[in-house]
Amino acid sequence: MLLPQPHVAFRQLLDAVIVATLSAMLTAAPAFAGDNAAQLGSAKIEGGGASTLQSGRRITITRGVNLDNTDWEGKNLKGVAFQQSVVRGANFKGANLFSASFFDADLAGSNFEGANMAQCNLEMADLTRANLKGADLSNAYVTGAVLKGLTQIEDSDWSEVDMRKDQRSYLCSIAKGVNPKTGIETRESLMCPE
Repeated sequence: MLLPQPHVAFRQLLDAVIVATLSAMLTAAPAFAGDNAAQLGSAKIEGGGASTLQSGRRITITRGVNLDNTDWEGKNLKGVAFQQSVVRGANFKGANLFSASFFDADLAGSNFEGANMAQCNLEMADLTRANLKGADLSNAYVTGAVLKGLTQIEDSDWSEVDMRKDQRSYLCSIAKGVNPKTGIETRESLMCPE
């Protein structure tokens, strides 16, 4: 009896694992997922596809996933790690993103209107053209974030957010309004000069 060469057997095993993994991913997707890869990523997060326990709570991880144009409106995404993910044009309107991490994520053109982004990690995130109207960013971490392209920050709360002087100056130049949830004026939260 002839046995297959070890490298051939390994390749066959690897192919079988890949097919089984893809089959499991596709069959686990909810009915709304269709053929849209971004919605498959959404299903991964909502289904807890990749997660870790940290301080006794589960944190879903989406490192490097493409979530362009996904809809998270009103969702509870507390503590979800969108690290190094591509999340352009996504809708997070009214979402609970408390302590979520967008470290080094591309958030260009995403909508965070009215979202709870308190204690969010936005380090090195690209927020170009993002909508932060009415968002609560208190105690958020924005070191190295691209804030220059932000234009919609009315009614947002930036209390206790450490940032570079040039970032603060830019945001102060467009800041106005009062956050509807915290009652804090945007300019006051940014410590803008009178």
